[in-house]
Amino acid sequence: MAQTKDENLGYMSDMALELAQMAEDSGLATLAYLFRMAALEASTANSELNVPDDFSRQVTSH
Repeated sequence: MAQTKDENLGYMSDMALELAQMAEDSGLATLAYLFRMAALEASTANSELNVPDDFSRQVTSH
C-alpha cells in the first residue's frame, strides 16, 4: 500500500507541475505559483511517508 501512496503522490506532483506550466504559458502567474506549491507539498508528503510516526507529529507546516 505504501507503494501505491508513493505512486499517487508522484502522479499528483507531476500533474501539478504540468498544470503550473500551462498556467504560466497562459499568463496566469498566481495560478502557476499555487500549482507549484501543490507539487512541492505532494513531493514533501512523499518523503514524509518514511518518517517515524512520533517525529512526523512534531513537524507541521503551520
